[in-house]
Amino acid sequence: MATLSTFPSPPWPNPNPNPNPNFVTQEEQSILLDSQNDSAISFRSIDYQSIGSHGDEPDDHDHDQNANPNIYKAFPAPYDPPPHEPHGHGRNEHPNPNIPKPHDPPTLLHLSFNQDQGCFAVGTDCGFRIFNCDPFREIFRRDFDDGGISGVEMLFRCNILALVGGGPHPHYPPSKVMIWDDHQGRCIGELSFRSDVRSVRLRRDRIVVVLEQKVYVYNFTDLKLLHQIETISNPKGLCSVSQLAASLVLVCPGLQKGQVRVEHYASKRTKFIMAHDSRIACFALTPDGQLLATASSKGTLVRVFNSIDGTLLQEVRRGADRAEIYSLAFSSTAQWLAVSSDKGTVHIFNLKVNPGSPGIEKSRYASDSNLAVTQSSSSLSFIKGVLPKYFSSEWSVAQFRLPEGSHYIVAFGHQKNTVVILGMDGSFYRCQFDPAIGGEMTQLEYHNFLKPEEAF
Repeated sequence: MATLSTFPSPPWPNPNPNPNPNFVTQEEQSILLDSQNDSAISFRSIDYQSIGSHGDEPDDHDHDQNANPNIYKAFPAPYDPPPHEPHGHGRNEHPNPNIPKPHDPPTLLHLSFNQDQGCFAVGTDCGFRIFNCDPFREIFRRDFDDGGISGVEMLFRCNILALVGGGPHPHYPPSKVMIWDDHQGRCIGELSFRSDVRSVRLRRDRIVVVLEQKVYVYNFTDLKLLHQIETISNPKGLCSVSQLAASLVLVCPGLQKGQVRVEHYASKRTKFIMAHDSRIACFALTPDGQLLATASSKGTLVRVFNSIDGTLLQEVRRGADRAEIYSLAFSSTAQWLAVSSDKGTVHIFNLKVNPGSPGIEKSRYASDSNLAVTQSSSSLSFIKGVLPKYFSSEWSVAQFRLPEGSHYIVAFGHQKNTVVILGMDGSFYRCQFDPAIGGEMTQLEYHNFLKPEEAF
């Protein structure tokens, strides 16, 4: 159980975003609408006074000494900038000389897509920015004079974000998750821990906070702690959650090397999958939580599992030499899987599993998909079982080569057969692949999102 506190928050600076009515519709700014059952979650319904009145003392059942969440009821009032200040930028009466000036190129601390891959969030050493993918444009930014943001988790396209401070001069303590309402221009909740937060995942009904060796699951409306999970050391904060309202599936590392833990909350079932012999480096879920893709620290193979029973459905090969896998992404139909790594190449694989009937190959392939499958199989597959497994491996259908030396993440675009690639060097690529021909992808678009605001 979480320990609730009536003590006010420490005087960490409050960001200075003016409400951005163009970010979402007025309805979305007022509530989060669950499209599956039309239930609305109102963050304004959080009653911090009532929370505090029942939380003066720790819960008797709370024995977690490592990371004990606390909820505070008091927050600084939103700051209104003087008329001469640029819209949406923060201001500090006593600026820290060690913080880069607004015109200096920022240092990226965080990069992530939102749940439908239509937007992405950037955390820097002086604030955060939100971008639209197609068409590419900056939606808004919040620049601070007094510290950085190392974690920005969006909730689809609504006004709610989860922020974590980081960098040399954190804007918030790295051990806190700040729930930010950009429509109100202030924090509406926070969760405090005794160790640094590694990552945050959001759903319309849940907040998932990942620490080095713990995962906490909270109810969104009242920040009530619902579940806590122990994991093996997880410095990357690996965690994935499904997004369909009908079922909540959560994946995190298990307690053993190479093991993943799958929580099916609707059926109250827990499944442990020994996915690899080496430690888990990356994984991804389909939005419905049925399929799970995993990669190990070796980075040569990617495996796709049925998340319900742990059956291995397909195995594809990225390459022969070791690589660090940075991201995995399913297409919206789960027909394609994208992989990015430190080798500077993004690979697209054709999946042959039907999410509706895991383990059964799809029978509804179009002609272009048949061609793609043919090309993705090794030409030496006829001697499968005679030569090593490498020669009968399934290879990528399409590839896009990037400059090495930067960290890249990938997601599928909303246009057919397109991918969006983001780099920690500020690069934005939108590419298209041909399922029938395969091979090198075509670059459709390139931007550097770290360029000055005037560039947009």
